[in-house]
Amino acid sequence: MARGRATGEGGVTNRGIIDSRRGQATAGARLEPAGYVARHDERGRTVLVLTGHWTLRGIDGRAGALASELRGYVQEGDKVVWDCREVRTLDNVGALVLWRLHGFAHHGGIQVRPEHAALCERWSQRQAPPESLRPARAGALDTLMSLERGLRSHVLDFTALLGQIALDSGRLVRRPDRIPWKDVSATIYEAGVRALGITALVGALVGVVMSYLSALELQAFGAQSFIVNILGLSIMRELGPLLAAILVAGRSGSAMAAELGVMRLTEELDALSAMGISQTVRLILPKIVALAIALPLLVIWTDAVGLLGGMVAAHITLGISIPSFIHAIPSAVPVVNFLLGLLKGVVFGIVVALIACHFGLRIQPNTLSLGLETTNAVVTAITAVIFFDAMFAIAFRGVGLP
Repeated sequence: MARGRATGEGGVTNRGIIDSRRGQATAGARLEPAGYVARHDERGRTVLVLTGHWTLRGIDGRAGALASELRGYVQEGDKVVWDCREVRTLDNVGALVLWRLHGFAHHGGIQVRPEHAALCERWSQRQAPPESLRPARAGALDTLMSLERGLRSHVLDFTALLGQIALDSGRLVRRPDRIPWKDVSATIYEAGVRALGITALVGALVGVVMSYLSALELQAFGAQSFIVNILGLSIMRELGPLLAAILVAGRSGSAMAAELGVMRLTEELDALSAMGISQTVRLILPKIVALAIALPLLVIWTDAVGLLGGMVAAHITLGISIPSFIHAIPSAVPVVNFLLGLLKGVVFGIVVALIACHFGLRIQPNTLSLGLETTNAVVTAITAVIFFDAMFAIAFRGVGLP
């Protein structure tokens, strides 16, 4: 791309020009490429004179360079006049390049040939360029509007999903024989039984860490016996449900979202709809019911293993025997804390399944969307679990505490 100088009315030099004869071996051997000349008139306005063929052949892979250079003039201010009378031919490709500037199709000062007026009029009726095509100067307002549209889309889709689940649940209550028990059982196995190993490992390690740290502080005050209260209350009321839910959200939530996404890629979801089979009954409800059953059981398992790890660490550091530790737990920790942990497990399981299915159904038939929405499902599910745990802590702050 060559740079040159040109003068117009007022004799002011332009900032850039694309040589319209670039690459011509002989006169008339090739069509005149798309170009422009920048001038200033006597009113101080910038006049962008477009030249050549603004078509697919005329642009010839230089759309980004043309738009970038012209955008510099558009961003200088509102005093820009587009003179397109020297444009030999104009097609949708050339109009799209100019439309990206967020100024050509919306600016009042446009001079075009009569044969190009209809095409320019069609593009001028568009509201605004897509967000990905707007100039870099788009401010915080555009970002906030984009976030608002995304949030509204999520809320509408999630509300529609809840409504469909309610309708299909009502039908299944009237027709229990249509409940897909095999799918529920398979999901319980995948999300519950196969997660026993990782939840046991994490629960035991957390119990050991808490026991060691608590023992150091309790020894300083001569209150070693209170380690039973600390471990029992923290693990059964908070850490057990929270750890189990986070692990399930990362392990099973991602798998559920990816499963629905792959079914979208392979058009299995469309096939179910074509056969008149409810996607909610066959795919969504089994996952929700399965996690509502499996997660409380995983909470019990995580509590038991976490307490066992804490017992071993307490025996090593403080000399408290394991039978004495077990005997002291019922009196030190009210049973309502254990029941509250189970209630959290049910709620967390439903929340993780709903979020995983919501993002899974939003996956588009491409690999980029598959990875993006799966990641969003995991992050959102973990955030929602922590949020609901905080709500439980506020709502039941006076329950089961000494």
